[in-house]
Amino acid sequence: MKYLRIGRPGFETPVALADGKYYDLSGPIGDIDGEFLQRGGIATTAGFPEIDIAGQRIAPPIAKPSAIVCIGMNYAAHCAESGAEPPAEPVVFYKHPNTIVGPNDDVEIPRASTRTDWEVELGVVFKKRASYLESEEAVLDCIAGFLVANDLSEREFQIERSGGQFSKGKACPTFTPLGPYLVTPDEIADVQGLRMWSKVNGEIRQDSNTKDMIFSVARIIHHMSQFMAFDPGDLLLTGTPEGVALSGRFPYLKAGDTVEVGIDGLGHTSNPTVQA
Repeated sequence: MKYLRIGRPGFETPVALADGKYYDLSGPIGDIDGEFLQRGGIATTAGFPEIDIAGQRIAPPIAKPSAIVCIGMNYAAHCAESGAEPPAEPVVFYKHPNTIVGPNDDVEIPRASTRTDWEVELGVVFKKRASYLESEEAVLDCIAGFLVANDLSEREFQIERSGGQFSKGKACPTFTPLGPYLVTPDEIADVQGLRMWSKVNGEIRQDSNTKDMIFSVARIIHHMSQFMAFDPGDLLLTGTPEGVALSGRFPYLKAGDTVEVGIDGLGHTSNPTVQA
């Protein structure tokens, strides 16, 4: 099953995509949020009316989560281009949930920014509380689905002006485009074997695979559950591969650019950039 949301901000309609058809889930479903996911989503689209989504805004595929938990430095080549050693344990930081926008919404270049960067990432959404998990095998039972995300970052705010924390450069408005779908685990044969890429103005920037993660999805969630609890609807971003502007190989984003990120089986985002 693929879930998505359509409509203008604040008035989104939850939709299911199955066998090439779209179904309106509004009414008894509410929204694609923690409560819906904790109930297990829907088992069938029977009884839901078909809907034509042509011309509709594609919204973020999940309603605002209570937390966005992010993993940094999770690809060895990205560590190298950032001038850092691969970590012995997952590096963790947070983004504000109000940074989330849809897959085609405008991304704002922050005022005074000269180093706004892109990061394609695999996102994981939870359907049940994950706390003190006993094993990596227990992780899958907690996962509602996967999505593609762009973990946009302002590098000066993140590094030179951070005070030792990443969040200043990660929490700017519009800095977490998601979507277009939340894809349930049964549709993904191997989450550690997905091609992922990013482009700026149609030119490739990142081209990698989730198999290159230092810490796998299961390892991250099991490890982090020993320190914190993930609630239903929460979003985990699992790190980005090499090919970002921080490497010095590419110019940073500016107003008027279009930045795209994609992951096989999860779709892609394409966001025009504007000046805040």
